[in-house]
Amino acid sequence: MKLLKEKIEKEGNVLSDTVLKVDSFLNHQIDPLLMKEIGDELADRYADEVITKVLTIESSGIAPATFLGLTIGAPVVFARKRKSLTLTDNLYSSKVHSFTKNETNEISVSKNFLSPEDSVIIIDDFLANGEAVKGLLDIAEQAGAHVVGVGIVIEKGFQDGGKQLRKQGIRIESLARIKSLANGKVEFFEDGEF
Repeated sequence: MKLLKEKIEKEGNVLSDTVLKVDSFLNHQIDPLLMKEIGDELADRYADEVITKVLTIESSGIAPATFLGLTIGAPVVFARKRKSLTLTDNLYSSKVHSFTKNETNEISVSKNFLSPEDSVIIIDDFLANGEAVKGLLDIAEQAGAHVVGVGIVIEKGFQDGGKQLRKQGIRIESLARIKSLANGKVEFFEDGEF
């Protein structure tokens, strides 16, 4: 996705060979015009699927998931990382380890919002090691929901998450695939390369 790649090149900050900071438009401050384009692009890529729910994880996945939900007319369900006083039982739960934050969280979704009748698309901001996606796949499986695929804003193609998930037969559509962050420079995979 050309607009996203341009935004990454212009505003992204490479902190190391494995960490890209994109908080000016995706993780802290949100560019709504870019999110609309992301929602439209993901809707186009999954136009061949019937989707009844968009499933993501708080917090950085919520914006792209919401714009996709708006475009396709489907509710957005997000897994919570922290328990609340009103979300205590009747839950699907899974554990997710964040390598960036070096912590493991239990994520939860109310059983009221996912069922075997649902066809779900999973959306997340980054795909690196695939832990968040695996946790969301686990929750969808617990619910008996059908997962049509995964939509990722930025995939770190030099890490194993995407490869492992694709080997399992999971359809993944990534809008920007990063080949390398070496020497402080973002290098993308070309279309068809990967």
